[in-house]
Amino acid sequence: MQAITAGFFYHAARLSQSGDSYRTLKTHQSVHIHPSSALFQERPRWVIYHELVYTSKEFMRQVIEIEADWLLEVAPHYYKASDVQDDSKKKLPKTVGRSAATS
Repeated sequence: MQAITAGFFYHAARLSQSGDSYRTLKTHQSVHIHPSSALFQERPRWVIYHELVYTSKEFMRQVIEIEADWLLEVAPHYYKASDVQDDSKKKLPKTVGRSAATS
């Protein structure tokens, strides 16, 4: 999956602290996982998406879960460490923000 991250690093989003939406890393745009996605109920902390579709909200389609560190590995020219600091120390609702490392 790091190869996909390398190709779509500019389409990264992080789960918001409230756990109800995502924020793109560079533009801080509020986006949501499309309801047809297998990850819609999972809500991982970090995702890469292929496209945004606007209907009732801005939805991400073709979404995969990533690790935040991958962004620094594949795109150090684009991201700083402060961009991808994992806010895992901040409390999220119990069912929100599942990580690939914990599943």
